[in-house]
Amino acid sequence: MRSILQSIYKIFSTIGSAVSGSEKNFTSGSINRAIFMLSVPMIIEMIMESLFAVIDIYFVGKVSVNAIATVALTESVIMIVYALSIGFSMAATAMVARRVGENKPEEANNVAVQAIFITILTSLIFSAAGMFFAKDILTLMGGEKDLVEEGYGYTMIMLAGNVTIMLLFLINAIFRGAGDASIAMRVLIVSNCLNIVLDPILIFGLGPIPAFGIEGAAIATTIGRGIGVAYQLVVLTGAKGIVQVKLKHLKIHWDTVWKIVKVSVGGIGQYMIGTLSWLFLVRISAVFGAEVLAGYAVAFRIIMFTILPSWGLSNAAATLVGQNLGAGQPDRAERSVWKCAFYNMIFLGLISIVFISWAEEFVRIFSSEAEVVKYGALALRVISCGYIFFAYGMVIGQAFNGAGDTKTPTIINLFCFWLFEVPMAYAMAVYFGLGPIGIFLAIAIASTALAAASIVIFKKGRWKLVEI
Repeated sequence: MRSILQSIYKIFSTIGSAVSGSEKNFTSGSINRAIFMLSVPMIIEMIMESLFAVIDIYFVGKVSVNAIATVALTESVIMIVYALSIGFSMAATAMVARRVGENKPEEANNVAVQAIFITILTSLIFSAAGMFFAKDILTLMGGEKDLVEEGYGYTMIMLAGNVTIMLLFLINAIFRGAGDASIAMRVLIVSNCLNIVLDPILIFGLGPIPAFGIEGAAIATTIGRGIGVAYQLVVLTGAKGIVQVKLKHLKIHWDTVWKIVKVSVGGIGQYMIGTLSWLFLVRISAVFGAEVLAGYAVAFRIIMFTILPSWGLSNAAATLVGQNLGAGQPDRAERSVWKCAFYNMIFLGLISIVFISWAEEFVRIFSSEAEVVKYGALALRVISCGYIFFAYGMVIGQAFNGAGDTKTPTIINLFCFWLFEVPMAYAMAVYFGLGPIGIFLAIAIASTALAAASIVIFKKGRWKLVEI
């Protein structure tokens, strides 16, 4: 009995350490413990990030149909902001982790400052577009006149305040690279709590606070993210973290800026390739009617939510690769990746069994239409068959990024998604007459191909020689 209690205590103690972020350097000790310490806060962080859109669409849905459409159209434009943010974040994680592993804190500080400079300058372009061209942007995206008049304020505020989105992504990536994933987690918890409280107040009004309607959602989200960024900057300029930005660091180093930009390009490309391929699959699905399109959309949302823990494991692999390469331990970096991939395979394998067994029940949470449930369940079952392989592709892709080799996964994604998945989906579904199942099969097959290509290239080991 005592041994059982001791084991339980040890488990909760380890979880507490992971959440509190008591360990930051993972170049020695147990790899399993390192994976756990990094992945737990990263998984929570991923869930918190996904909540922004869910909360906004929930409250905005009570305003009007045009309000929902405005959010959807604006999010389509902000995908470009997300792409840039993710690219800069990949570069920041890889370079900070490498400098931490090399035990060069001053150079890590320099990378953090240069990345922040680049991000702020880039965000000014989108801020200007939002301030002066919000109506034109919504019109260009296909918004009707009444929708544009009702919703342009939301678009204007979201784009004008895009610096909060970009900095939130970037500075959290800096923390992850330094091994302090718990700070990134806490930042998003604070931001989401503020958004949840402010959304209904600013949308519908409360006491002396007027109802701003859809604009209230943009204000709430920007304030929530803005407070999160302020929290990040307080920690970043404090005296406790590995990365400590001081006044002396606030100057531009063009050589570092150029390195960040070069590494970022691959990350931006990866996100855009994946996003655009999904849009093309949506277009192919639309050929078979609204029910098929809705079923695919529901299945895709379920899949994206359930793989959030996998992204946590993948980001943990990126940090472990960066730190261990910096410490001159490429073999430990490689072992960390294979272990992360194996644990991810077990997780997604279990998820796939659940989806194959109870696909209809999951789809019915979002729709009661019989045809939507039919095609949504079919999509879940077929796509899930590629989960066990996709687990390896996700982790190894992020391992390349963590090494600073963003070019390799970009090429793999381009081949597997654009030159393989999209043409195969069209051919199987339309040309060969398989219908919707042809699209779903193409996704599962392409996921398997991506994993196989990633494994083969990863085993060659060239990523160990990348200098950043």
